[in-house]
Amino acid sequence: MTAPTRPLAVVTGASSGIGRELADRFARNGFDVLIAAEDAELDAAARELEGTGAAVTAVRVDLATYDGVEELYDAIRATGRTPEALAVNAGVGVSGPFADNDLADELRLVNLNVTSAVHLTRRVLPAMLERGAGRILLTSSIAAVGPGPFQATYAASKAFLRSFGGAVREELGDTGVTVTTLMPGPTDTGFFERAEMEDTRFGAMENKDDPAEVARQGFEALMAGKPEVVGGSLRNKVQTTASRVMSEPVKAEMQRKLTEPGSAD
Repeated sequence: MTAPTRPLAVVTGASSGIGRELADRFARNGFDVLIAAEDAELDAAARELEGTGAAVTAVRVDLATYDGVEELYDAIRATGRTPEALAVNAGVGVSGPFADNDLADELRLVNLNVTSAVHLTRRVLPAMLERGAGRILLTSSIAAVGPGPFQATYAASKAFLRSFGGAVREELGDTGVTVTTLMPGPTDTGFFERAEMEDTRFGAMENKDDPAEVARQGFEALMAGKPEVVGGSLRNKVQTTASRVMSEPVKAEMQRKLTEPGSAD
């Protein structure tokens, strides 16, 4: 049997949005792709990606569970290949006052956005290190730069990913493995609907960023080995830069105006 000549990229949260566009970007740039998500849309994404000429493996798993991450890792090992790239993109949002939100929803967010990212990265990283090459992309958010009222666990989870990515990148030094953090702003995906944020100023924005453009920016930063990239429009870069000189209470107050339920009115 002839060994595959194309490198392998693993993308989570790949059934729609930024993850779907990342998978497409990898496939159109010479990678085979192993894509993972929980929903049935993954099958349609896989069929479309096969049209690029890439070999596509689709794995439907619930990454908010320990067993789901292990199942995905088993699928990666079953390919017999060490991924050249791992895009840890799966995530959810929860909107509303923390004291009123369902605890199970909040804990599921932490499990998916934080725990599964650490779990999967830790599983895949040793093989990359053994080979002396690899690229890891973590999808954070510009929400990582300050407190996020009415999306408290979401903003905190994205801050965790930003810090985690920067720390692991520094540890890896000159091993040949790099970590890049992607920080999108409001993007035109189903995120705001799923997080029930359509009545917020953020959710009601009409000029959200194109997920294909955000994916392009993330992919190019990953391939260039950059530590971090703010995705989307110049607006996001300005917000991220300005946050460096603001106190946390000021940032929280400003964010509240964008994320408070009913603020769209």
